[in-house]
Amino acid sequence: MSQIGGDGRKFFYVSGILFKKAFVQRAAVDSFGFYGRRNFKAAAVYIIVFFDIDDTLYLKHERRIPASTRDALHQLNARGIITAIATGRTPAVLPESIRRLMDDTGMEMLVAVNGQYVEYRGRPLAQFAMPPAQAEAVSGSLKEHGISHGFVSAERISVAAADEPLHRSLSDLAIPYEADSGHVGREPVYQMLAFYPESRDAEIAALLPPQLKTVRWHPQGVDIIERAGSKARGIRAALNALGLEMADAMAFGDGLNDREMLEAVGFGVAMGNAPAELKALARHVCPAAAEDGIARGLRELGLID
Repeated sequence: MSQIGGDGRKFFYVSGILFKKAFVQRAAVDSFGFYGRRNFKAAAVYIIVFFDIDDTLYLKHERRIPASTRDALHQLNARGIITAIATGRTPAVLPESIRRLMDDTGMEMLVAVNGQYVEYRGRPLAQFAMPPAQAEAVSGSLKEHGISHGFVSAERISVAAADEPLHRSLSDLAIPYEADSGHVGREPVYQMLAFYPESRDAEIAALLPPQLKTVRWHPQGVDIIERAGSKARGIRAALNALGLEMADAMAFGDGLNDREMLEAVGFGVAMGNAPAELKALARHVCPAAAEDGIARGLRELGLID
């Protein structure tokens, strides 16, 4: 995977390409950016860039990827920078346009289900499944409190019963699901979904064992995931397999499930459409996804022309 050059520098072979490992110098640019906070310029080339899907690469309500985003990813590839996905979605519910983008740009690394499931070249690389007994116990508690919920595997999203909050949340993202009350035990469950308004957050959190946490992604929907789980954990597993470190990676995201990822990588970028608390911890805030944010952000940081 790696070799030492004659001058002592380390090089990496990834997908048949030779990369020089560049440690990032985080130099601040003495100017204020578009969104009223200090911008940072990436002073060295990163080896890999991870992208969230919904409202980062992909405009979920318009069901499309901006043409500028496609061009930007091709430019990264031309410069020898690896591109990868880090999403809360399971592989089974990736938008078709994202699958085509992955094929067109040679994306081979997929960090899915909020880092609980990682694929490389279409094969599982790392898996962090919930114990079946734990999933069953949480399901029972949610049923007792009238909370609709589902189970997420690599192959599908299954629900015991669908109601309006569940249907509205998943329909907003055009996410398919199937009714299947016997899902647990037949295949690994990487996370659960629950559907209730924010006003019930404290009530539902009290039902969960301390090993689990919720992350809200919709006014009516949350992920239920292992407390140690995050996109950052999945990215770390992906980078370990490539012989890389977190400092070698950049990441773009817009949601609260991107928090750990943006904090852990060498350079975290929040989209202009992200909530304020995510922007506050990012090293850079680029324009919104619908405003050619990916291309403009990569250009601001000097990764593309």
